[in-house]
Amino acid sequence: MSRRGVYITKRDGMAVVKLDSGYNIGVPPASCSLIEHPATVAVTQPAVVQNKNLPTLAIVSTGGTIASRIDYRTGSVTSQFNASDILTAIPALKEIANYRTIPLATILSENMTPAIWQELAGAVHAEIKGGATGVMVTHGTDTMAYSAAALSFMIDTPVPIVFVGSQRSADRPSSDNAMNAVCAAVAATSELGEVAVVMHATTNDDTCAIHRGTRVRKMHTSRRDAFQSLGIAPIGEVGYPSQNVTLAKEAVRRGARTLALHDALDPHCALVQFYPGMSPGILKAYEDYHGLVIAGTGLGHTSTTLIPALGRLVEKGTLVVMTSQCMHGRVCDRVYDTGRDLLDAGIIEGGDLLPEVALVKMMWVLGNEKDAGKAAAMMQENLKGECSRRSTHGL
Repeated sequence: MSRRGVYITKRDGMAVVKLDSGYNIGVPPASCSLIEHPATVAVTQPAVVQNKNLPTLAIVSTGGTIASRIDYRTGSVTSQFNASDILTAIPALKEIANYRTIPLATILSENMTPAIWQELAGAVHAEIKGGATGVMVTHGTDTMAYSAAALSFMIDTPVPIVFVGSQRSADRPSSDNAMNAVCAAVAATSELGEVAVVMHATTNDDTCAIHRGTRVRKMHTSRRDAFQSLGIAPIGEVGYPSQNVTLAKEAVRRGARTLALHDALDPHCALVQFYPGMSPGILKAYEDYHGLVIAGTGLGHTSTTLIPALGRLVEKGTLVVMTSQCMHGRVCDRVYDTGRDLLDAGIIEGGDLLPEVALVKMMWVLGNEKDAGKAAAMMQENLKGECSRRSTHGL
């Protein structure tokens, strides 16, 4: 087995050996020796030559694993690439479109914030207004669903806005970054006309699913097919390597909406998951919040001991919306006494809203509607495909 480099990590002092296969192994430093130290060579990134006759896409880079390499200082993955690096690393992209690249941020997605969502929405809106056929947003997978939901509410788009990431960094042989990026670019040039997430549909390298931005969740920590649509089927798929796009009839088509930006958000909202034995005192921390989403049990319940505290929040003006911890189905607080008591306390039923989508929607609704009654009604309206009046069997 040959070695391409040896690096000592800062955290545990282990030597990380980069193999010719692309994988890394950790071994005690005493078991390795460097024959010689290679001279430092300055690397100049070659200019990316593009075909101006192809459609124009914008790549807005926020970081994440799709734009990451191993950091040998820590032995972990860090976000270091920008959008231009992605084009250089994935040459097949240049056969699909002509690109403008906007390096908005270089962060891992746990560091995403509502303020960055607003910057992102502004950048995407500007690119579409400037003539982009579609927009790709490279993003870390852990909070990508939150960001996709945020842009779904913040932008009325006539063209595809496609979020894409990867579960495994670019320097790993099993990385999914190239296929995901190619499928995302193809989706961004398709007849799609809404915000979507495009990621591996299976563990094989054969198909990427197109998920609606308000109906998708990351369901596995590391599998390449971690993302799934909940409550609805995927709104399309991209074959690989065929690059054939199939859109479901439910998918919003290109040109169906007029471009508009509504980027006001109220960040004074929170999401709390109920658990058995939860103390009502916990809710005191949210007394000054404008909105609170509860991820309740089953049909949308908490213990009876929490209901008075929730009622007091409502009386003070906090919008409280109930969702369910269940992956499928919808909230219905009219079946059991607990649910009836919650409704009497002023809780709003969230239907089949995913808890995290309900949080993002609440930030957007409260940022754009100051009338409490209208805001509560909007939380139950289907604005961007995030909820429905009835659930489909099996979904």
